[in-house]
Amino acid sequence: MSNSEHKLSFKEKFAYGFGDLASVLYWQTFMLYFTYFYTDVFLIPAAIAGTMFLITRIFDGVNDPLMGLIADRTKTRWGKFRPYMLWLCVPFAFVGVLTFTVPDFGDTGKLIWAYVTFMLIMMLYTAINIPYTSLLGVISPNSKERTSVSSIKFIFAFAAGIIVSATLLPMVKILGGTDAATGVINEAKGFQSTFIIYGIAAIAFFLIAFKGTRERVTPPKNQKTTVGKDLKDLVTNRPWIILLLTTITFILFVAVRGSVTVHYFKYVIGSQELKLPFMGQRTYDFQELVSAFNTVGQVSSLLGVFLVNWIAHKIGKKKTFLIFFIVAIFSTGIIYILTAEQLGLIYFFQITGSLAGGPLSVLLWAMYADTADYGEWKKGRRATGLVFSASTMSQKFGWAFGAYVALTLMASVGFQPNEAQNADSIKGLIALFSIIPAAMGILSMILLLMYPLNEKRVFQISADLEKRRKESGDEVDLS
Repeated sequence: MSNSEHKLSFKEKFAYGFGDLASVLYWQTFMLYFTYFYTDVFLIPAAIAGTMFLITRIFDGVNDPLMGLIADRTKTRWGKFRPYMLWLCVPFAFVGVLTFTVPDFGDTGKLIWAYVTFMLIMMLYTAINIPYTSLLGVISPNSKERTSVSSIKFIFAFAAGIIVSATLLPMVKILGGTDAATGVINEAKGFQSTFIIYGIAAIAFFLIAFKGTRERVTPPKNQKTTVGKDLKDLVTNRPWIILLLTTITFILFVAVRGSVTVHYFKYVIGSQELKLPFMGQRTYDFQELVSAFNTVGQVSSLLGVFLVNWIAHKIGKKKTFLIFFIVAIFSTGIIYILTAEQLGLIYFFQITGSLAGGPLSVLLWAMYADTADYGEWKKGRRATGLVFSASTMSQKFGWAFGAYVALTLMASVGFQPNEAQNADSIKGLIALFSIIPAAMGILSMILLLMYPLNEKRVFQISADLEKRRKESGDEVDLS
């Protein structure tokens, strides 16, 4: 059977996407609202919060390859990767509620609570998301089909991002309620209540993904698996190493900016009186403006996903990535010279940057599946879970350092929560929202230029692997 005949049904691709719909309800919150939650709601000083992010995220990132090794060695009637969605969806949702609960403890007790719940939610996120993501590498042996599945995955991811961007802060405001005497919103109660709702939804979405997908690509029958061999194969996989470094710097590009987005709107943009079509003229508070900003970005990213699959088929994943990334970097860096009075332009460049930058993750994850094929082609061994888990580790390292850089710089220039900021603090927030992430993006793009797997080579690798599987009797399950 030729590589082109390994087609997946739209129903299965659609079911797979629900896993990211569940995951990104949390990941989008981590990226955009965690720093705000800890500094302005939980009231942890910015420098201490930054250290917490760095320590716990590095610890959690190291767990990722371990989870990949465990998943690769899992054997059940449902496969290696799918059962984790069934087993862990309920514990994950429950700990999510605890993470966004602000206990009535002293400062030390609250910090311990923050550390423990933060580490627990990220460990469970690892344990459910590593196998889910690894499923992309075994759902089909066809590289173009995996790119298509990756596109569907990220359509659902950006749909979840739209949900979080559009609903989280408004739900916090509504569910938290307002103190009648002070007019202050009880954001702590609002975050907790919101994640009860998000958790119930995530459980349902993970179960849909578990039920609707299959695993088809298995390691060669004669493969003898040891941890040492798997790790050696990984660190000698040059395309994977380059992609790993690209991902770390790409996530820094995203995470530095995302970590300060709410702060930027709260302290730099502020409330503004605007006259909008069909809406009339009124004053919009920062919660409304940042929710609209993030929602516009997620909608634009979603539109970009529809474009990227078609363009990547025409000119290849690597060239598409570079072209889109240039637009995203420019759209981020230009914000540095714009003022709060130029809100229309800030939103415009959010649209262009997200339209080009959002789909980049689609290409990255599809390329990781290609590096798993490359490893099998080069070494005669396959460790899909390890490839994807170590790749997810790079995401977490990038996010950890991004949040740490943002919060540490904020603390160094005198940031104080829920107060008017000094001139240095304002300058720092503007830089963190624009030129600092843009510099990270340029570094990421330079690294990707060294990535060696073009479309012609990927196709040849896929053809060679299919021939080997037929000769050895390792037929792909197409059921």
